[in-house]
Amino acid sequence: MIARVLLKLLVATIGVGGGVALSHAQDGPPTQQGPLVVVELFQSQGCSSCPPAQDNLNAIAGKPGILALSFAVTYWDTLGWKDTFARDVYTQRQWDYAHDKKHDNVWTPQIYINGQVDLVGTNRRQLDEAIDHASSHGPSMSWDKGQLAIGAGQATSPCDVWLVRYNPRAVSVHIRAGENSGRTLLHRNVVHELVHLGTWNGAPLSFALPPTSSPGLLTAALVQIPKGGDILAASEEPSEP
Repeated sequence: MIARVLLKLLVATIGVGGGVALSHAQDGPPTQQGPLVVVELFQSQGCSSCPPAQDNLNAIAGKPGILALSFAVTYWDTLGWKDTFARDVYTQRQWDYAHDKKHDNVWTPQIYINGQVDLVGTNRRQLDEAIDHASSHGPSMSWDKGQLAIGAGQATSPCDVWLVRYNPRAVSVHIRAGENSGRTLLHRNVVHELVHLGTWNGAPLSFALPPTSSPGLLTAALVQIPKGGDILAASEEPSEP
């Protein structure tokens, strides 16, 4: 009889413990990730040199530890073909990088790694080496119930907090004019939204995420020195199960 009572108590204890653990897992802390290497490609469907660079970005899109982003710029739009994804804000972002790095001009295809170094996007080995040597030293970032939280850290000046939304799916575009006329180009991780959420000055803070303009886009955030400076931290919002 005593053995049966002890067995029942043991089963009851295990059951309660398991329930508490499950509840804790379901109501766990905001999701946090390790550092991401941000790879930004500036390209245009009207540029005949860009498809190999876009192919290189396509190949690393979705790899762990890498945030690959394709920004379509507008300065090719008057040369025979208007890029279907291009926006002036992406062109301005590339110019901000150029001014910060003391470049006289912008060009395609150009890739920036963590906002720190730039290279020709067509050279895959050079791209892989730059990713391997990339580093970041910014605050922690986490996501919870439509909120982005940024932890405390060292900030020599107020930093921009950017929200980026992009399409992870492969999208084929048939080009009917310009340098790539007759070709069908495959794009991945095309940026559709670039939103300035505010500034981070070293103190912990959080931002409410604005609604997306289109379903199916993934969301990421960047903490960056203003006007084309280094990206100090980057994080992707976890996808819903």
